[in-house]
Amino acid sequence: MLDGKNILIGITGGIAAYKICELIRMYKRSGANVRVICTPNALNFVTKLTLQNLSQNEVGIEEFSISDFKPEHISFADEADIMVIAPATANTIGKVANGICDNLLTSVVCAFRKPIIIAPAMNCGMWENIFVQNNIDKLSAAGMCIMEPEEGFLACGSNGVGRLCSLDKIYEKTVEFLKQKKYLSGKKFVITAGGTIEAIDSVRYISNYSSGKMGIALADIAFEMGADVTLITTVDTEKPYRIIRVKSAFDMKSAVEAEFDKADYIIMAAAVADYRAKNIADHKLKKTDAETFSVEFVKNPDILKGLFELKTNALSNCSGQSAIKSPIIVGFCAESENLIENAKEKISKKGCDYLIANDISRKDIGFSSDYNEVTILKKDGTMKHLPRASKREIATKIIEEIYE
Repeated sequence: MLDGKNILIGITGGIAAYKICELIRMYKRSGANVRVICTPNALNFVTKLTLQNLSQNEVGIEEFSISDFKPEHISFADEADIMVIAPATANTIGKVANGICDNLLTSVVCAFRKPIIIAPAMNCGMWENIFVQNNIDKLSAAGMCIMEPEEGFLACGSNGVGRLCSLDKIYEKTVEFLKQKKYLSGKKFVITAGGTIEAIDSVRYISNYSSGKMGIALADIAFEMGADVTLITTVDTEKPYRIIRVKSAFDMKSAVEAEFDKADYIIMAAAVADYRAKNIADHKLKKTDAETFSVEFVKNPDILKGLFELKTNALSNCSGQSAIKSPIIVGFCAESENLIENAKEKISKKGCDYLIANDISRKDIGFSSDYNEVTILKKDGTMKHLPRASKREIATKIIEEIYE
């Protein structure tokens, strides 16, 4: 199944390190070429000679052991199709999440621009630590795949969540990434994410609760499927694809329209503010003795409707000429009531090819959640419901649906 694939395994200093010997064998039996990097502490649990015999490759340990002209951490990163860190200790997770490169393994991760699977294993108290969980959230937000630990009897004698997940799960996830079809190769996706920020004065603004997670998940999946991706976002994030950072609705409008002629698909997942302050003070507005304070708001441009007008004008102007690029336009509809009714009205008014309707009144999906549940509406009137799942899964199904 993995013929011709290059897998890089990073082993850190946890008791579960011995289990990775069998994972190497599983990869090798499937035809993969396997290389291993160990942190120095990992060798307290498994020997370098064992790993070399199983992988049939030299094991990397020391950061400055350079065998040719190319720095070793760059060589490891360039050659591999995927990186699997298992077991991943709290220490290594913290270093990776904060860009610390103090050994060969963490240096390779910093230079790696392909899929990374992280399988944590540690004491249950360490796993539940707020700082560890914050680091896990950062890695997940950066697009790394977290294989969460399982519950059971731990080496420390405790019972709880912290055991390395099953090797079968890690193997299957690796195959899923490496065998994923690159059917979006050659396609240009422009995706927006996050809530726009509309200034009131030099320090205050209005916005909304959008975390940008859905738009970022869509961008991640499109990129993994081979697309040329541009993410236009209000959220700070580091990704291996192109990112345009914006703030206001006007900023987003300008950025999206600048990409229009190059795009095959434009997905407007951002929560764009409907209104902005009519007059923005260039200084901080001072508090007065008055009990009330008024700000006059005016409508923001309707970016989604504007894209449809751009598309319509472009198509009408090409009469008798060779075909021009006409992007598929996908809108999002965030509603707290009458979801389908409002979504039908919106797709009719906006003119987009698809509209993704999601219910923001529920606490288990939508804004800030890692999960979503949506209904895809097409301009021909058909609908498809996607039940609650992770935003990555929802993103995959949305892209498959619009690409057909």
